[in-house]
Amino acid sequence: MLSRTLMLAVALGGLVAVAPLCAFAADAKLAAAVAAPGRDAANKARDGARHPQASLEFWGLKPGQTVIEVAPGGGYWSEILAPYAKNTGGHYIAATGKADQKLPDKFNDKAAYGDIRYTVFSNDSGPMGAANSADLVITARNIHDWLWTPGMAEKSMRDFYAVLKPGGILAVEDHRADPRPQHGDARDGYVATSTIVSMAEKAGFKLEAKSEINANPKDTKDHPFGVWTLPPVRRSAPSGQPDNAKFDHTKYDAIGESDRMTLRFRKPG
Repeated sequence: MLSRTLMLAVALGGLVAVAPLCAFAADAKLAAAVAAPGRDAANKARDGARHPQASLEFWGLKPGQTVIEVAPGGGYWSEILAPYAKNTGGHYIAATGKADQKLPDKFNDKAAYGDIRYTVFSNDSGPMGAANSADLVITARNIHDWLWTPGMAEKSMRDFYAVLKPGGILAVEDHRADPRPQHGDARDGYVATSTIVSMAEKAGFKLEAKSEINANPKDTKDHPFGVWTLPPVRRSAPSGQPDNAKFDHTKYDAIGESDRMTLRFRKPG
């Protein structure tokens, strides 16, 4: 049956598995982490758009893994990944932009989140950790920003490749420009899938699978303030300018969060 089988698509000269949402076995401990009462209400409200359990299962999250999340921000994924690692014998590592940059204070609660470790990733940072030490690196909605700093996105791929074990996984989510072309260096936030695949493959990764888990066909990708016109940012004026109280968000709220690519790369080995 289709729901039990990976659909195959020819992409970029190779076979890439395109996985339906129902193709992944449920992980009870992951489900518990997603449903945990301690998660921020605003984060939970976004689950319908971000599909955390389906995304993490697609990316290959497993018990006992060492997981590095790059640029965790306020902790949407941290609220799920840190307790999951704690409860399955794994390790959660947050890669922030500076050595003194940490997650919000609530993540200091080791009873809830375990012993969160930190590393640094930036345009001039050193190695993210010991070579061949991580099972999974996750970068969600970051690469479009890195494209604005020459060489940073390419550096990210090299750094991720170095820290992952042979056979390790790079998990990517980002705003998808396709089917229209990417505009320059993606200042509107929308990146061509081919841009990311090309950089990852140049670093040595193999694109193993892609999913439509986070697709949104309502996203027309032509918004006045780029992807940030949409929820959750809901920008009403150009970046750096005061909000426009008269801006009508109705059309953009109806679209919801952006159309996103969800990709799984593997380091050979």
